Amino acid sequence: MPAPIPARATVAALAAALAAGRTSSRELVEAALARIADPAGEGKRCFLKVYAEDARAAADAQDRLRQAGYVTSPLAGLPVSIKDLFDVAGERTLAGSKALDDAPPAQCDAPVVARLRAAGAILIGRTNMTEFAFSGVGINPHHGTPGNPYDRKRIPGGSSSGAPVSVIDGMAALAIGTDTGGSVRIPAAFCGIVGFKPTQRRIPRDGATPLSTTLDSVGPLGLSVACCAVADAVMAGEPPLAPPPAEIAGLRLGVPRTLVLDDLDAEVAAAFERACASLSRAGARIVALPLAELADYAAINAKGGFSPPEAYAWHAELLARRGNDYDPRVRQRIERGRAMSAAEYVTLCRQRADFIARVEARTAEFDALAMPTLPLVAPEIAAFERDEDFWRLNGRILRNTAIINFLDGCALTLPIQEPGRAPVGLMLAGRRGEDRRLLALGRAVEAALESGRR
Repeated sequence: MPAPIPARATVAALAAALAAGRTSSRELVEAALARIADPAGEGKRCFLKVYAEDARAAADAQDRLRQAGYVTSPLAGLPVSIKDLFDVAGERTLAGSKALDDAPPAQCDAPVVARLRAAGAILIGRTNMTEFAFSGVGINPHHGTPGNPYDRKRIPGGSSSGAPVSVIDGMAALAIGTDTGGSVRIPAAFCGIVGFKPTQRRIPRDGATPLSTTLDSVGPLGLSVACCAVADAVMAGEPPLAPPPAEIAGLRLGVPRTLVLDDLDAEVAAAFERACASLSRAGARIVALPLAELADYAAINAKGGFSPPEAYAWHAELLARRGNDYDPRVRQRIERGRAMSAAEYVTLCRQRADFIARVEARTAEFDALAMPTLPLVAPEIAAFERDEDFWRLNGRILRNTAIINFLDGCALTLPIQEPGRAPVGLMLAGRRGEDRRLLALGRAVEAALESGRR
């Protein structure tokens, strides 16, 4: 059996190993496929479809191109997983559901998939997800739930539930997910890796099954900020480079005191405090910021926000025809959107624009906001058996991350837990359109935190 992808092997490390001839794309793909097929592993729950033969053929092609001197990007020859809601030409896009099993096959690749292929990435398979991406928990009653790599009895987070597991367990070098209320950052934080949510307009969402046309975005999960930055650039159609790290000294990081620090697990509060102290010692200016505007978020979204009505508009016909095949918890949330009137929707749009303007004015002097990605560590899967517990925990999980989608900002989560402890994420949030600036800042923060741990 081939050796597995090395633990904590970043995109840069794997690209360097390929360039030096220490490994080949075929060897990396075979290692990933062996991990996926391991009956003692999470492959069966992590992947809904595996492209074994296609991946081998693509890997061989990349190895031949490399020998001829053609390397299109740092992703060239690396196995990459994609969430089950992206179109792949000739296949049905099921979005973690059974209700779309009679849908026509996709006519072409989603732009994100096409750009990954053009960059030389090897599609290794489609990862599990919350059905139709509608929760931050990651439980899927149709296909099973991938176990969190820290503790297999715990949730991986959602909705991109299989994505972080595929990376941490060596089944992919990088994963691509979507983020409507935190669906990249939540699983990344719960599982202990990096996840990036871009400004919505940055990466095309065509060919991705929608949840909320207002809030959906496409983002990567990886082992480092640079991993995510390269994938972000590829998917945005830019040169496949990570921005150099910003200068940590003098960075102004605002820590909101409203809402996002409420009701933190003790482990989360301690890890966040340590991270802020470490960044302060490195020269960053950590400034407490009241940001009382965040208290308005819940009232503005009291009727459910954008996701239920926008999802219902897409699902109405399918629900009428195949509603009994939905996860009942997902169906319930979607059908809530039926009750929102056009006037209420217009009011929501207006209130969102006002909320964005007020928050942006209040935070203009800061390079980024810093807060815990999630107020809790990953609960056990068993904690979600009762509906009332599911809804309570799901709301708590989504609380901090969903605000950034509502602001149409960009955000990055970085692992900050001590070794051997349950994963905890630090979220850095930037303004609309400042994605590359935030990634450069994230690289500086990542290095400072690593230096502090040493």
